[in-house]
Amino acid sequence: MLAYDVRGRGPGLVLLHGIGSTATETWGPVADRLATEYAVVLPDLPGSGRTPLPDGRPALSEVADQVVAAAREAGLDDFVIAGASLGAAVAVRAAARRPDLVRGLFTLSGFVRPRAALWLHLEMWAARVARRDPTLDTHLTPLSFSEKYLSALTEQGARQQAARFAASAPGVREQIALALDVDLCGDLPAVTVPTLVVAAMADRLVDPEHSVELAERIPDARLTAVGAGHAAAVEEPGRVLEILTEFLREVNLRASTPPGHRSTAVRQPAPTPAPRRPSRVPRPRSPR
Repeated sequence: MLAYDVRGRGPGLVLLHGIGSTATETWGPVADRLATEYAVVLPDLPGSGRTPLPDGRPALSEVADQVVAAAREAGLDDFVIAGASLGAAVAVRAAARRPDLVRGLFTLSGFVRPRAALWLHLEMWAARVARRDPTLDTHLTPLSFSEKYLSALTEQGARQQAARFAASAPGVREQIALALDVDLCGDLPAVTVPTLVVAAMADRLVDPEHSVELAERIPDARLTAVGAGHAAAVEEPGRVLEILTEFLREVNLRASTPPGHRSTAVRQPAPTPAPRRPSRVPRPRSPR
């Protein structure tokens, strides 16, 4: 069973983190604000936070089922699920497997499967962890944040951000192996809930084209963007909160609309343009 925290009361929302992190570290800047309107469940994936690694190698379907079980144990009858990076893959698998419980899907810097550049980054990350490389933190920091964000930090601030990666989760190697095995091609057609895919346009770990592929292959998914790097919820918490809040309100409005009644959809925020590079992310499609 996954360890988790619960904040707030209201409609259910599950927030999932990426490799080497925890849900509180990934979503902390926005979780407290969301908890003023929602019952927010923050699970620690296997090998992170208070959740130990299983005896064997974790599998994506098993982890997705554990997330659903944690949400139910936390008292949620149904919920929107939001995931960043590896957490996005877990969220997609959960939405495909449990459409009876998942009411909406939100991904940030997600991917269908690791392409060559991401695969190489993950392999290098795992190799540095294995040999206890003391420069791992300075290697991961520029992959996690945009150049603009890092340039605005003082030397002390940059060192503090780098230090966050020096204390990676004990299960980081197993989480990297899990990410390398991700293949959501069979899951995407089965996702029938409202879906919003968010690309981080300055992401140097998971290229925005991964999000484009997700949005194109999930039926009726919409696509938008933020101008941040991979750790977008830390770098641009206000923008991520705005986009996620609008999506949650739309999903809850649909849930409360009687069958056959035509409601007015909530406006989706416009995408943030890519900084200093042409954006290949298309404009979000109109709501379903």
